[in-house]
Amino acid sequence: MPNDRSVLPQPADPAVETVPTGMRVAGAFSWRFLVVVAALAVVVAMVVLLQEIVVPFLIGLLVCALLAPFSAFLQRHRWPKWLAVLSCFVAVIVVIGALALVVTAQIRYDLPTLEHRLRSNVQTFQTLLATEPFGISSAEVTKYLSEATSFLQAHVSSILSGAAEAGSGLIHALEGLFIVVFTTIFVLADGRRIWSWVVRLFPRRSRGRIDAAGQAGWKTLTSFIRVQLIVAVTDALGIVIGALALGLPLAVPIGVIVFFGAFVPVVGAIVAGIVAVVIALVFNGLVPALVMLAVVVAVQQLESHVLHPFLTGSAVRVHPLGVVLGVTAGTTVAGVVGAFFAVPFIATVNAMVHAAAEWRPGQLDDATPAARRSDDREADHGGVQS
Repeated sequence: MPNDRSVLPQPADPAVETVPTGMRVAGAFSWRFLVVVAALAVVVAMVVLLQEIVVPFLIGLLVCALLAPFSAFLQRHRWPKWLAVLSCFVAVIVVIGALALVVTAQIRYDLPTLEHRLRSNVQTFQTLLATEPFGISSAEVTKYLSEATSFLQAHVSSILSGAAEAGSGLIHALEGLFIVVFTTIFVLADGRRIWSWVVRLFPRRSRGRIDAAGQAGWKTLTSFIRVQLIVAVTDALGIVIGALALGLPLAVPIGVIVFFGAFVPVVGAIVAGIVAVVIALVFNGLVPALVMLAVVVAVQQLESHVLHPFLTGSAVRVHPLGVVLGVTAGTTVAGVVGAFFAVPFIATVNAMVHAAAEWRPGQLDDATPAARRSDDREADHGGVQS
């Protein structure tokens, strides 16, 4: 009989035996949880440190998720890849430019009316202030304006410093736009090869699971962006139609604000609706503002109870409570940027975790093309030890 002490029962450690089983399980769970939290903290710190690169890159990925179906459609109809990618990109620029021209044209057209209404409303407001219980005369209003002017003159250096910071922010915005453009173009044109390279960074045994998670995450992200685009267009059209029916000025700019605000779930739609109601109150009065509020509420109800359940389906499996908490947490951590990325991040990570948990090794040949291509390339070059 071989002298193998490894098969003999080892004496139990008295110190371990004195610890209850539940405590040992809780301790094992706790240190693993702390390691995960520490890793996430490091990732968040790196993102904050490199936010001027990370944020434009993530925006570029969202634009890619939006344009990928159109690019694939053109390529299926025998368009060359680069021509399809550039055509999609030029189409986005044309749409944004057209919106800017329409907004500018309406502002110029409505400017005289806006000045007249604003002057009339200011006079009405001054008359209201002069009556009881306010009792603020025109002389007192002039005095307050004079004090405000003196305050601005005394703090002109701070204002100029803020303007200089705004100029620096403009430079950073242009740099970010450059990153967005290049990310969009190259990921659309060469995204599969980039993803194959990312998959090869992981050990060979993990590549199938990583690739399955990435494919599921990308599918969810594209579905989410498509749904948000349809919802944004629907919200904007509903608000614009209501504003035009009420004779509200700046109807098209309000629609543009609602369109872009709809990409921030829950919060963006509410803020955009408040802007529309405030403009109606300032320029048209209380009754049109109440009617505009009713229109905003009706559009939000249509979005919540018809569009999202009908369009989202099982593609984006995120509970509404998760959406609200995610947007709140994102706003707390990173402000508007965090609110914008919170829901697509949660939806994508949720899909990736589910796909990774459900993946089985036998799925490699059918469901993980990037992992298979990476293995084929390594076989052609003699393989890589993992």
